[in-house]
Amino acid sequence: MHMSVLSAVQIAVTLALVGWMITGFTSLPGRWLRWKMFCRATFTIITLTGTTKDGHTESVNVYDHLSPGSFILGPPQLQTILDHLTASGRYERIDGAGRVLTARGEQHVEVRANRVVL
Repeated sequence: MHMSVLSAVQIAVTLALVGWMITGFTSLPGRWLRWKMFCRATFTIITLTGTTKDGHTESVNVYDHLSPGSFILGPPQLQTILDHLTASGRYERIDGAGRVLTARGEQHVEVRANRVVL
């Protein structure tokens, strides 16, 4: 009898945990499977080309300049990385295009002459 009570408790706790996890993925009533941590995050997907002082062009990966484990990159953080890359003398000019993804949807973003333009 003791084992069946334990199994019933385990099932009840498991169901309660699953219910709590499902509600944790909702950001607003009526919107399912939206994790609160990501519903307000801003993601930038962008392709950049850097021009060095001698005129050579190369691909620039801004994610190499984020702290380990970071992947959330908004326009202000992107601008900070661009400022660092140009101030350090690594690139004379950086240009590119991509998308910014937010809870409000998708928006086009460009980088022209080291400046982020939404």
